Amino acid sequence: MLKYLLIGTGGFLGSVLRYWTSVNAYKIFGEEFPYGTFVVNTLGCLLIGFIAEISENRFLVSPEIRIFLMIGFLGGYTTFSTFGYETFVLLQDKDYLTAFLNILLSVVICLASVWIGTLIAKLF
Repeated sequence: MLKYLLIGTGGFLGSVLRYWTSVNAYKIFGEEFPYGTFVVNTLGCLLIGFIAEISENRFLVSPEIRIFLMIGFLGGYTTFSTFGYETFVLLQDKDYLTAFLNILLSVVICLASVWIGTLIAKLF
């Protein structure tokens, strides 16, 4: 039962922070590109790389904290399904260049962010 509580609480907090991050990214960068989702996915990938490294290889967090952060918090925070929908809409609107850039940048930057997160975690 504790696991479900940890996941639910983490998911709630992650979802609230996802909304806040997305809204502020659009305020900062504008709305001509899906910046909110892009920023959230990039930060989420960075965080999951970091948390995975410190919990799997360095054992600096307990299994409960790992469940709270990786399944709960980051499950509520990341928005890859929204990425798919926003890209689909861009394609429907025949905005092929923006759709292509969104796909390319999201995949490349997010994978690089996971890698950077693991490198940062190795410093601890």
